[in-house]
Amino acid sequence: MTSHAKLWRLAYCLTFCLSITACSQTPLAKDELYQKLGAKAGLEQLVDGLLVEIEQDRQIVHHFQDTDIPRFRNLLIEQLCELSGGPCKYSGATMQESHTGFHITQADFDNLVNHLMKVMQQQNIDIKAQNQLLALLAPMYKDVVYR
Repeated sequence: MTSHAKLWRLAYCLTFCLSITACSQTPLAKDELYQKLGAKAGLEQLVDGLLVEIEQDRQIVHHFQDTDIPRFRNLLIEQLCELSGGPCKYSGATMQESHTGFHITQADFDNLVNHLMKVMQQQNIDIKAQNQLLALLAPMYKDVVYR
């Protein structure tokens, strides 16, 4: 099994497990994940760490060569804030619109996910919160990867 297949199999298993546990527990507060990620300051740290990882990755950094990095940073923070139940509203384009023409491969996507996981671990984000965030991001795969 390829590393890509293993990563996505893991993501799907985590999503399944999270959905089962969600059904058997008290409903989460709307912003619980947002709080577990450190609220706005934590998301800023997370995105800043991810940007450092991207900058050092020769395989994917070229996808960002014409990107307005401060704008991208703010939009990613907004997106993660909204996804995690925070008070933000994402104001950017859809994932499909913003990734069209970039020819992002599965390997590129996997690298970005690995960088995100590395930064979350470095920032001591609870494993449950990591899995919850990854499960929220996983459906975007189809809109990001070029086919």
